[in-house]
Amino acid sequence: MKQQVEVKELKEGKYVIIDDEACVIKSITKSKPGKHGAAKARIEVIGLFDGQKRSYIGSVATKIYVPIVERKSAQIISIAGNIAQLMDMGDYATFEIVIPDEYKDRVKEGEEVSYITALGKIKLDIRT
Repeated sequence: MKQQVEVKELKEGKYVIIDDEACVIKSITKSKPGKHGAAKARIEVIGLFDGQKRSYIGSVATKIYVPIVERKSAQIISIAGNIAQLMDMGDYATFEIVIPDEYKDRVKEGEEVSYITALGKIKLDIRT
């Protein structure tokens, strides 16, 4: 799910869709309007699910898509190798997710973890 907003309404730390990927905004720089056109904005972002750096340059009046990012909690039902089966605590739906290497020692069966979902993708969000 996504919605449209103008570039001038975006803020650092919020989300935006660039190259069909949900991204976190790291910096926004806006230039003043010049003699021949509107003000421009340069947005530096990092992909939420792939970690790639991307940038967007365009007019501050253009519309851009913003993903609807949901932070939910789930209980770990079972772990098989690097795949964990989770059950959502809200609607009790079950799904499988790959456990990243940095979380392998912190994830245990029966525990509750938080995860992020946006644009049909899911990612564990374990904070220390």
